[in-house]
Amino acid sequence: MKAIWNGVVIAESDKTIVVENNHYFPIESVNNEFLELSDLQTMCPWKGEANYFSLKIADTVNNNAAWYYPEPSDAAKHIKGMVAFWKGVEMKS
Repeated sequence: MKAIWNGVVIAESDKTIVVENNHYFPIESVNNEFLELSDLQTMCPWKGEANYFSLKIADTVNNNAAWYYPEPSDAAKHIKGMVAFWKGVEMKS
């Protein structure tokens, strides 16, 4: 599976986990040169608190386009250390 934004592969892995129709990529499969930490945090009732990254390629930024759970709940512990994408990031197998 590949996560692609603006024609650039942001992440690629054959070990994604699908939760609620979102592919979670192992953090080591994400090209961190395109990630910028965001201040945004949200709360999921069953997964816990999510933190976000913005994507930046050249001068183009996609704010809060990736999220992860640094300390997920027990029900979501299988996605610890994994990142998911949205906001125009395409998933291709």
